[in-house]
Amino acid sequence: MSSEIVKAIQALCEEKNLSFEVVMETIEAALAAAYRKDFGNKQQNIKVKFDPETAGVEMWDVKTVVEDIEEEILEKAQEELFARREKAREEGRELTEEEIADLPRFNPKTEIMLKEAKEHDKKAKLGDVLEIPLEIPHEFGRMAAQTAKQVIIQKIREAERNMVFGDFKDQEGKIIIGTIQRAESRKVLVDLGKVTGVLLLEEQVRNEHYRPGAKMKFYVVSVAMNVRGPEIILSRSHENLVREIFRQEIPEIADGSVEIRGLARDAGYRSKVAVSTDDSSIDPIGSCIGQRGGRINTIIEELNGEKIDVIKYNDDATVYIMNAMAPAKINSVSLNEEEKTAEVSVPSDQFSLAIGKNGQNVRLASRLTGWTINVKDEGGNQQINDEEAIVEETEEVEE
Repeated sequence: MSSEIVKAIQALCEEKNLSFEVVMETIEAALAAAYRKDFGNKQQNIKVKFDPETAGVEMWDVKTVVEDIEEEILEKAQEELFARREKAREEGRELTEEEIADLPRFNPKTEIMLKEAKEHDKKAKLGDVLEIPLEIPHEFGRMAAQTAKQVIIQKIREAERNMVFGDFKDQEGKIIIGTIQRAESRKVLVDLGKVTGVLLLEEQVRNEHYRPGAKMKFYVVSVAMNVRGPEIILSRSHENLVREIFRQEIPEIADGSVEIRGLARDAGYRSKVAVSTDDSSIDPIGSCIGQRGGRINTIIEELNGEKIDVIKYNDDATVYIMNAMAPAKINSVSLNEEEKTAEVSVPSDQFSLAIGKNGQNVRLASRLTGWTINVKDEGGNQQINDEEAIVEETEEVEE
């Protein structure tokens, strides 16, 4: 019989991917619930030891020894506690621990008064933890067995959720591959194997289609535990999705020899990535592009055709801004350090390219460098800044 129990526990461990200790704790919690149902009461703090080899069970009521308090004093303390809680509720707040620290308190479930403790152990003293043996009069009844079954189901479900939560919490801030399950009104459900992730509307890319069965890479924004289990928020629009894909696809970035110094993204359309290196033997841009564009094309495919501008970072703001305005050719850059604005002059035939469609190029360059960029053609006939580009784009969307 004992070997059968051990085998059953081991099979459960393998099926649910749980440790032997977790399943043992679950069985012991179930036995405690069953004992409380048939023979005990709610004021017992039951500790159980179950031996799967012998199928033997031992139980104790565990209590901490505290000072004796007269029943009358406890009753008055309860009345005072109730009054203080009511007053706090009227003031629209919760009662703090400091406000009730002076009231004598006694928890019969976890504590035992000294006088009663000495009835179990004459040597008992304040602060001792007593383990009072409990007898099991006879076999558990049907209702107790049902209670135990429910506890086991609940505890194992909790253990599974905690294990999944732990696994995915480690994935927070990283990329994960998932399969589109189905699209709902404002979210897309993604099958991650052990759990379902959520792609909220604000984390989606406007021009992407999320077809059921399609496999995609997602950035794990957050992993939290709620009443239904782990909640995993995914993103396809996050800037860090681009950053992490670069890290996956480009060995020089993965090993730190090339560093991403800045990134600005208009999800689904274009990203600008600034890179640098301290190793003079490495071409940071060439490392990202790859032979015949192999590496950058792989990244573009992962992002469903999103264009990628890889530029060289420079500590000199003038040079950095000129690089960031690519593919447009720049005549000159004039900086206002106090207001952190940059006047960028371009040839007349480069003005539209510098601004980009709906102001995209100048906006991304501004976000990448941290400077407000004003673009004007060399003749002075046309001028626009990144903020005006945003306004123009907004107006066009509204139309």
